[in-house]
Amino acid sequence: MNNNTFFSKKNTWDKYFKFPIVKELCNVFGVESFFIQKTSINHPVIWISKENLLNFINFLYKNNYYNMLFDLHAIDERVRINKKNFPKSDFSVFYYFLSIDNNSDLMLKVPLFENDLNIPTITNFYSNANWYEREVWDMFGIYFLGHPCLKRILMPKNWIGHPLRKDYPARATEFSLYTLTKEVQELEMSSLKFDPKEWGMQKSHHNEDFMFLNLGPNHPSAHGAFRIILQLKGEKIINCVPEIGYHHRGAEKMSERQSWHSYIPYTDRIEYLGGCVNEMPYVLALEKLSGIVVSSRVQCIRVMLSELFRINSHLLYISTFIQDVGSMSSVFLAFTDRQKIYDVIELITGFRMHPAWFRIGGLAHDLPKGWEKVLQELLDWLPKRLNLYTNIALKNSILITRSKGIAAYNKKEALSWGITGAGLRATGVNFDLRKNRPYSGYENFDFEIPIGNEISDCYNRVLLKMQEIYESLKILKQCLKNMPEGEYKSNHPLTTPPAKENTLQDIETLITHFLQVSWGTVIPFGENLQMIEATKGINSYYIISDGGTMSYRTRIRTPSFAHLQQIPSVIKGSCISDLITYLGSIDFVMSDVDR
Repeated sequence: MNNNTFFSKKNTWDKYFKFPIVKELCNVFGVESFFIQKTSINHPVIWISKENLLNFINFLYKNNYYNMLFDLHAIDERVRINKKNFPKSDFSVFYYFLSIDNNSDLMLKVPLFENDLNIPTITNFYSNANWYEREVWDMFGIYFLGHPCLKRILMPKNWIGHPLRKDYPARATEFSLYTLTKEVQELEMSSLKFDPKEWGMQKSHHNEDFMFLNLGPNHPSAHGAFRIILQLKGEKIINCVPEIGYHHRGAEKMSERQSWHSYIPYTDRIEYLGGCVNEMPYVLALEKLSGIVVSSRVQCIRVMLSELFRINSHLLYISTFIQDVGSMSSVFLAFTDRQKIYDVIELITGFRMHPAWFRIGGLAHDLPKGWEKVLQELLDWLPKRLNLYTNIALKNSILITRSKGIAAYNKKEALSWGITGAGLRATGVNFDLRKNRPYSGYENFDFEIPIGNEISDCYNRVLLKMQEIYESLKILKQCLKNMPEGEYKSNHPLTTPPAKENTLQDIETLITHFLQVSWGTVIPFGENLQMIEATKGINSYYIISDGGTMSYRTRIRTPSFAHLQQIPSVIKGSCISDLITYLGSIDFVMSDVDR
């Protein structure tokens, strides 16, 4: 690939020298070997050729510049209009790296063409690249040379086509009528049969047969439509294969046919226990792309709703974990407490689980009268109840014996699998985006980040989540005491249509109002990636606008996807009962995995 394909314009070069990694890459590989793309992302986005990919990855990995592969996915560039300022490509594969120690990021992009859709695997460097590369193959048909088992992961085995390509239909009305014949049904059922040889497993060893057991996809301990195939020697797990995709709904594809605002309700359903937490990265990414600044009041209200949902999610996690270990009492307690939280959320937003209440540029409406009273009642109620959970369950000797030391891993293992949230902090890593990269005014709140010791096990993880609830209560108290005055929405023209009375005065205002309401707002072309500390770990939205009323590409990186990929490495050699405890300690929901 000639040099002109990559870095040739030096007018934007100087500003990127503030990033040490850019200097290093320039010194080692030369200016001509890469191209820096201008985006709204706060970290460098660098294009390299696929011939140079392994050299760059090897350099980054061996020098430990970035200790986590945070995300890996692809973009169909073929119908993109605004792409004159970066290398030509039909598709691109991007690699997003995160340095926990230095709190810095790097995105590498590799251009590909339709007649040569293959690229080397990086699974030899980063363990968690396995599932991400499988998803890219599944969604785009890009082949990863050297991948250990390149199979579909979200779509059924017999699926035809690659759904995230631009020439693949986005609406049900664009497909021909589907008929489930007996032959098709038999074919689909046969595809569910598990062949150990496909996964490199032996059926027997030393004249002793292994047993293969299906756990799920409808087992109550699987926490959703999730299947895990166990290779057993008695009660001992020799190996296992997690199987996902039963809950896949095409959330990323849907973003390409919804207007920017009408997609907000879909974000609630990615991780359906998180509610408004899931709306946060989406609206923040678009606000930065559009240059929209919201008031301190909007920021504070967003934090308040996020922490209410965080507590709500944590309560369900803690109680169902305790239930998986063998106690029922905590579930009944938790659902009582969660209803009280939903009462507060419903008073404020009008909805309970899926408010779709955040807006690009603000909120759906302001806080209602009486919100202070119901929030205060909740803050008075919960601490006593949390003590009850601790005393009746978390200090119980049976629960401690069943969970302490089970499914343990250290910091290095957690980072290699892309683990975030409490699962990472339990290894002693002090990293929470609300502190390390404050957003929506979190820097104005006084709270601590609970940290574990050097080993993350089932018991440590659940204790950290309990401590996080207390810290969320601190934040809510500050919201109650120090709620700022101000507008609940920005007056920015991209998100707030002209006043209705003005549309009666002149035709230009009427046209603007009509277009914004009927077609939707137009977000300026560009790219941005926004991370937030979600209920189960780090969630991010990587959004590409081509200057239209809908997203060109929305990549949703969820923590649960990474956490389930880690299961085999942690649970090998354990018993089936330990697996049940482990699954309960991960804190996942399948909608967050499958999207």
